[in-house]
Amino acid sequence: MDVPCVRVPREEGEATRRELAAADLIADDYEITVEDGWLYVPVTDPDAVPADLEVVVRAAPERETQTTPAELLGSEPSFERLGDVALLDEDDPERAREVARAIVDSDLPLETVLNKASKIKGETRVRDWEVLEGEGTETVHREYGCEFALDLAAVYFSPRLATERHRVAEQVRDGERAFDMFAGVGPFVIPFAKRGAECVGVDVNERAIEYLRENARRNGVEERITAVCADVREVVPEYEGWADRIVMNLPHSADEFLDAAVALAGDDCVLHYYDIQHEDDPFGPGERAIRAAAGPAYEVTVETRRTVRSYAPHELNVCLDVRLERGD
Repeated sequence: MDVPCVRVPREEGEATRRELAAADLIADDYEITVEDGWLYVPVTDPDAVPADLEVVVRAAPERETQTTPAELLGSEPSFERLGDVALLDEDDPERAREVARAIVDSDLPLETVLNKASKIKGETRVRDWEVLEGEGTETVHREYGCEFALDLAAVYFSPRLATERHRVAEQVRDGERAFDMFAGVGPFVIPFAKRGAECVGVDVNERAIEYLRENARRNGVEERITAVCADVREVVPEYEGWADRIVMNLPHSADEFLDAAVALAGDDCVLHYYDIQHEDDPFGPGERAIRAAAGPAYEVTVETRRTVRSYAPHELNVCLDVRLERGD
């Protein structure tokens, strides 16, 4: 079967395999193959592969020894993977239990299965989970060479945003000052710090900040990250005019914090503004809000308009990369 594969010289194969495994990009259903001095590593999402790696489409043999959940169920189940946890969204309790049992009985390296038991709720954006298999809701997620310990019942984290986080992180340069206004467990600031940035991460969720500090230590960047548990608007006076880069990943209400973001911005600052809007005008409301908040003090240039993913029928999760340059 033809599948996307990363192609590298054989001598670079193990390092590349480790990099792809750390980003959870290896397609476990297919064999890694060698041909004419090249190693071919099947991948799950070619768009998420780092830009310096070559992706080709070629025939790859299926793993004969791996038993999948689909083989045990007789149909393909829908679930997300986060560390060693499988995340379900099944309304039928019996179906949920069947899928959970098939996942842990398969050859996938998943020990725990959780089913969504509520919508995201509250200021801390967490949800309830039903534990179907395994123990507890804690895990360690690996993404593009970084490790994130977290408790899904206590913090918000979306594995679907891995590619977007990597896209932003690749823009960061050594010596930058980066500020994440809604930092969570650190999926933005930790890769930023690994690229040499000095970072501040703020969140109202005390547990998220505890995990952010732990994850900074896990990834060896604790000296470059300041973690603050607070409403970001309370922190602004201490960092006024400080930031070269600001992340605003609170898409339902980021516009309410734009005055704070403008106050944090230095003379030349890139703002990553996330929004959820109707498909008819997904970027306009955010752009207009940013221009209004920046006012005459800053020249506003929209550098990127990007659709991150579909959020709901006719609604899109989008990102605006905006440069703010202070006028004379």
